[in-house]
Amino acid sequence: MTSSRPFIHDDFLLHTPTARKLYHEYAAGMPIIDYHCHLSPAEVAADRRWENLAQLWLAGDHYKWRAMRTNGIDEECITGSATDRDKFRAFAATMPYLLRNPLFDWAQLELARYFGITTILSPDTADAIWEQSAGMLAKPGFSARGFMERSNVKVVCTTDDPTDTLEHHAAVRESGFSVRMLPAWRPDKALLIDRPEFWNGWLDKLAAAAGVSVDSYDDLLQALERRHAFFHAAGCRLSDYGVETVPAAAPCTPGQLAAIFDKARAGGKVTPGEAAQFRFELLVACGAMDAAAGWTWQIHYGALRNLSTRLFKLLGPDAGGDAIGDAPIGNGLAKLLDRLDSQDALPKTIIYPLNPRDNELVAAMIGVFQRGPVAGKLQVGSGWWFNDQKDGMLRQLESLSQLGMLSRFVGMLTDSRSFTSYTRHEYFRRILCNLLGGEIERGELPDDLPLIGGMVQDISYRNAVNYFQF
Repeated sequence: MTSSRPFIHDDFLLHTPTARKLYHEYAAGMPIIDYHCHLSPAEVAADRRWENLAQLWLAGDHYKWRAMRTNGIDEECITGSATDRDKFRAFAATMPYLLRNPLFDWAQLELARYFGITTILSPDTADAIWEQSAGMLAKPGFSARGFMERSNVKVVCTTDDPTDTLEHHAAVRESGFSVRMLPAWRPDKALLIDRPEFWNGWLDKLAAAAGVSVDSYDDLLQALERRHAFFHAAGCRLSDYGVETVPAAAPCTPGQLAAIFDKARAGGKVTPGEAAQFRFELLVACGAMDAAAGWTWQIHYGALRNLSTRLFKLLGPDAGGDAIGDAPIGNGLAKLLDRLDSQDALPKTIIYPLNPRDNELVAAMIGVFQRGPVAGKLQVGSGWWFNDQKDGMLRQLESLSQLGMLSRFVGMLTDSRSFTSYTRHEYFRRILCNLLGGEIERGELPDDLPLIGGMVQDISYRNAVNYFQF
């Protein structure tokens, strides 16, 4: 017997009365602090609009691209020259095969929340949903800023290269837009010393942006410090480092570090050991820089990038060619945190393991380095990328609860380029409330809704406000 209730309904993912109370009375109305995303500042500044769902959903979403390839869709209808409508039809043809994949839930949530469409997207419904959504996209409130305001976003932090002018952030700030858009510092390119041609080209851009020459390791630090101060003046309070691992590098003297830099700056090829030493020492210097400025240091690690030569040649990076890595992390991460902690230079830190095998490792390790007066100074980041689904979120919540302090968790983020992905916050909050509500009803947590509800509101919003000082 088929239920008449739509798939996305008020109690979606909420399986007990207590879970429903926690969500509807405590979580649902909380604003959003999206402290890590990949939204385009230029699109926010221009208040971009989209003509159709293919442009809004498919233009840069490698999650969907991977799913469509898995379903046997030709690349022509994914990233090729097919029409927007044909690409949308190809994704709609993939939807029935996405059951139990988070893309199914996310797509239906976005259709319901932003377009009022609760019909399941499929080949049979694709054209009607295309027409209905296209008509709505032409209306006020369906622009980049409109989606953010309708999602109750208060602060959004983009991801920005140190050489960026931040002109779009300034334009948004001066426009009086109700959502605060702040930059976040992402100096990954400074670590790529094992790619000397690319690295030297980026150092030249950094030198030009900072107004100094970069001919030595000390010059590099000076240039980074200048740009760091520029970002701080623009409101930046978070950095982010995307690394495969934190190397357990051999000790490196200042003279050795200078020599490694000089070799690469002259176009020479450094050894793997030298690259590891350089990266470790630069991470130490950058962590101390963040601590001095009162920033939060984010480390996203564990991705294997661009595994398919064929795909990389065709489309470049961020095309669905990445996977979860298994490089060792424990020793290097411990050395990094200890080095900074010993120098009283460990900033507020959020560590995001991509491989779920590392959840307990990171949760246990950060407990060693916690230190007042900041509550939850070190954090296990929310499940991201391959883990921002029910199982990944629950694994993260469980490891943090058992080995740390869930009540101090700073909560969910989108990690997305899409302006409709704020439903991921709703998705997370429903999963959190369902977990806690079920435990209350089983007697595993106190039957105290104000207590548990307050924790839900903290995790949903207030902890982030206090932690980042927004």
